[in-house]
Amino acid sequence: MSDVTKDQTGQEGKLALLTPLQMGDADRAAKASGIDGFGLMEAAGSAVAVAVGAQWPMRPVTVLCGPGNNGGDGFVAARHLEAAGWPVKLALLGSRDKLSGEAAHAASLWKGPLAPFSSESLEGAGIVIDAIFGAGLSRPLDGKALAIVESLKIRRIPICAVDIPSGVDGASGVILGAAAPADLTVTFFRKKPGHLLYPGRGLCGDILVADIGIPGTVLGAIAPNTWENDPSLWLTSYPWPQPEGYKYKRGEVLILGGEAITGASRMTAMAASRAGAGMVTLAAPAKVWSIYATSLIDAIVRSFVGLPDFEALLSDKRRNVVAIGPGAGVNASTRQFVLAALATERATVLDADALTSFAEAPQDLFQAIVGPCILTPHAGEFMRLFHFEGSKLQRTRSAAKQSNAVVVLKGPDTVIAAPDGRAIINSNAPAQLATGGTGDVLTGFVAAVLAQGMAPFKAAAAAVWLHGAAATEFGLGLVAEDLPNALPGVLRKLKARLDG
Repeated sequence: MSDVTKDQTGQEGKLALLTPLQMGDADRAAKASGIDGFGLMEAAGSAVAVAVGAQWPMRPVTVLCGPGNNGGDGFVAARHLEAAGWPVKLALLGSRDKLSGEAAHAASLWKGPLAPFSSESLEGAGIVIDAIFGAGLSRPLDGKALAIVESLKIRRIPICAVDIPSGVDGASGVILGAAAPADLTVTFFRKKPGHLLYPGRGLCGDILVADIGIPGTVLGAIAPNTWENDPSLWLTSYPWPQPEGYKYKRGEVLILGGEAITGASRMTAMAASRAGAGMVTLAAPAKVWSIYATSLIDAIVRSFVGLPDFEALLSDKRRNVVAIGPGAGVNASTRQFVLAALATERATVLDADALTSFAEAPQDLFQAIVGPCILTPHAGEFMRLFHFEGSKLQRTRSAAKQSNAVVVLKGPDTVIAAPDGRAIINSNAPAQLATGGTGDVLTGFVAAVLAQGMAPFKAAAAAVWLHGAAATEFGLGLVAEDLPNALPGVLRKLKARLDG
């Protein structure tokens, strides 16, 4: 794979995330190719019924149907479940005669009664199928829909959501008015960004993507530019050690150490070494050189005083990646060091204090970025540099374009965006990553993979995925320094996946 935008029919295409508008384009393209529209709805509703049957033993089920195609899917699911012997109650928002198209046809095949669309329809339900609104909802829930969703939140009946929990914006994951948490969400053809972005992601439960007959070839015209992070996107480009390789061929990372906080950059150095950088050099302020020198055995520790000494370290072109930020301090000196690193036009990773040091003049930073650069802010650091509205995906894309850097906006739903608009949403980060220092480790992973020759966008995606996988590998009780030591196990499994 030369680029994650060029193969939409293989595994990369399966990882594409479609906005609700793009999903509409996929539906229309499938129908234009001769695929029956109601056949798609029949396949969708049937998939929901099968998923419910696989997830829960038979019990009374209430199907809540909305006035559009999502409701049509619900009618189909209800019909299939009833045919299989399930006790089914169906409630429709609105009247049957207001339905149109495939949804009207699906409703005509339902021969059972319609229950009132109210909390009364939930009485005695062992499962609820939420087919009120799908991922394309564009306004907050109100009226009867809002009331029944609020009732679902209180009653805590097991829920299967059709496409996405009603009230969640499929493009952004934002809650529009209210949304009840689902135990299972069945979506169709491809996931939507709202399945992976919080708060929507936290409401979806397990997510099943059902094949309903839309061919992957429709993605060619749609040209999606957002993906769910997975090794399939970058594994063939990953820089595995080669028989004739040597340390400098695997790159050298230069890391700026801090004077007051020494642990952060030490973790960055350990992470860069473990993630495969051939050499790691840490520039240690002379006053605290001994702290670094006695604690780092896998890195070269160089003492420096001021900007001229740091520029001398930069003059060695074998140091092909510079990482600045963890523990560096928020001050004018850090700004100078960052600008000196960027002036070399070599690949640079900027995190933490390297970003906050430019909070008063972010344009000074953006104008200095002329070579490969990856910014790795958390939400607070991001807000100090960028002032964009919209979803996390939109904000990260805008930041990447403005800064001309790959931006990694960290969190449980980390978004990686390139200046050209491509974006990847990461979904493998476990909760135990929410502890101090894990971002410093990520900086080291990013720098090491970048130093070994991966392009910045893929390097960032690979490092973020490895970071999450290492945390999962270690499990509960994780502290940041556990991550580098957990990485080899992850890499062994990844290499076996590639070779197998």
